[in-house]
Amino acid sequence: MPEQRVHVVPGGAARAVAAEVAGLGARRLMVVVSPSGAADERRVLDGLPVAHWHDDVVQHVPVLVAERARAAAARHDVDALVCVGGGSATGLAKAVALATGLPIVAVPTTYAGSEVTAVWGLTEGGRKITGSDPRVLPVAVVYDAELTRSLPVPLSAVSGLNALAHAVDGLWAPHADDATARLASQGMELLATALPQVVDDPTGLPGRSALLEGAYLCARSFAEAGSGLHHKICHVLGGRHDLPHAETHAVVLPHVVALNAPGAPDAERRIAAALDGTSATAGIEALWDRVAAPRSLRDLGFEREAIPGAVAAILPAVPASNPVTVTAGELTDLLLHAWEGAQPT
Repeated sequence: MPEQRVHVVPGGAARAVAAEVAGLGARRLMVVVSPSGAADERRVLDGLPVAHWHDDVVQHVPVLVAERARAAAARHDVDALVCVGGGSATGLAKAVALATGLPIVAVPTTYAGSEVTAVWGLTEGGRKITGSDPRVLPVAVVYDAELTRSLPVPLSAVSGLNALAHAVDGLWAPHADDATARLASQGMELLATALPQVVDDPTGLPGRSALLEGAYLCARSFAEAGSGLHHKICHVLGGRHDLPHAETHAVVLPHVVALNAPGAPDAERRIAAALDGTSATAGIEALWDRVAAPRSLRDLGFEREAIPGAVAAILPAVPASNPVTVTAGELTDLLLHAWEGAQPT
């Protein structure tokens, strides 16, 4: 995996991005930013050689959206990419880099963690395809907690729980080991403390800064360990049914933990310890209640009738390393409970 420079600069994103652009020798930047990007996010690029602002950003990165972005990069003859925003903006920049090899400087404004991994994803025909390629790993990441202050509390909560899912899933992913487990534990502990802080004090920098740090550590764990059962499920739900990314992760994760924990005692202990619970499930339940997390796939627009098709798509993707055997019946029960918003079992 190539080296990645990481800047932690509360209030200093503009300077850090300018230094990275200068270091790359870039003269024609393409900035990828969500349409709702706040003015302070756009000010990060003040004075830099921006050849094209690109805000045609859609979650799950549909292939047609990626093709339009690649065409724009070619049309404007850009030599570097800067993405400012959440996981969708980072994902689109990755799609461009995958085809062009252009370097990315990422400025996350949520806790998605995509900026830390070499994983890319594209959606076409109701199917989300993912892969890993060193070309899509941003050469630099700029973390500025000031840029996350405007993220509403409900979005902050689900984005933070999405970050937590990286660590939890990474504990039983195909390449998990002691090093990735330690990263996961550290990240989960930070998130468990920071998420309530952000709920109670939405504009406070200590909570926002800790949430960014925790999300980074969780994503590092995931980047090394690979994708486990939880992400395989969420990729199918997102790609086939266009469900909101972070909210889907928040709903599904407790059910995956309830399924896998009996077969992964060390992972169960780590989750419980990080979340200060008597068990992994108890710790998750308490944290989800504390931040008022969404509980039901039905509330996200997923239809009960779609469960059999989702199960058929998920089952072949279940990692062989999953700590318990997963059958079609178990996946059906898991999705039905998640659809209902029932207690994880």
